[in-house]
Amino acid sequence: MEKIKILVVDDEPRMRKLVNDFLTRDGFFVLEAEDGQKAVDIFFSEKDIALIILDVMMPKMDGFQTLKEIRQYSQVPVIMLTARGDERDELMGFDSGADEYISKPFSPKILVARVEAILKRSGSLSEEDILEAGGVRIDRAAHSVLIDGEPVDLSFKEFELLTYFLENKGIALSRDKILNHVWDYDYYGDARTIDTHVKKLRSKMGEKGDLIKTIWGMGYKFEA
Repeated sequence: MEKIKILVVDDEPRMRKLVNDFLTRDGFFVLEAEDGQKAVDIFFSEKDIALIILDVMMPKMDGFQTLKEIRQYSQVPVIMLTARGDERDELMGFDSGADEYISKPFSPKILVARVEAILKRSGSLSEEDILEAGGVRIDRAAHSVLIDGEPVDLSFKEFELLTYFLENKGIALSRDKILNHVWDYDYYGDARTIDTHVKKLRSKMGEKGDLIKTIWGMGYKFEA
């Protein structure tokens, strides 16, 4: 499957690299531009860019001008970045057609989460409705779980946790990573809450609970 293209526009090389690294790690293909004029040129030459991350303060053409230029021809999702915390700038961004507005400094993880959420809403990033491994079958659309053909009643977080395990089957997942993805990026609780939920999840899964392996000192892995 071809990678989704994202255009990162910022006049600070370090900022572009930071955002590029995190997006690339999550499987996106990233293009970069150091000013608004180059961003417009890249956008219209590439044709298939799915989302733009756009800084406000830039030389040649600022973010608002860049967005205005692009909006004449396209409704591509745009996340605006700015060092300004002024409400007027934020309102101007939304009035110009921005989909999200994030103030610097920001958490790269939160930015990636926002990117994925927008792409899912826009239909660019799709998820398989059915996940299946080792006799465990998850139907996202119906929010249901079957184990060896029998329905299993899971809480919302247990369902999200099992889904995340199946999405990453065979991969060792740290507690921090599980916490960030399943409990969202704004959760600041104790990572040990994961152990409690895994224990309950294993119990409800019966013999199939053994598919969730403990990686001592790190976290867990779903291995079918």
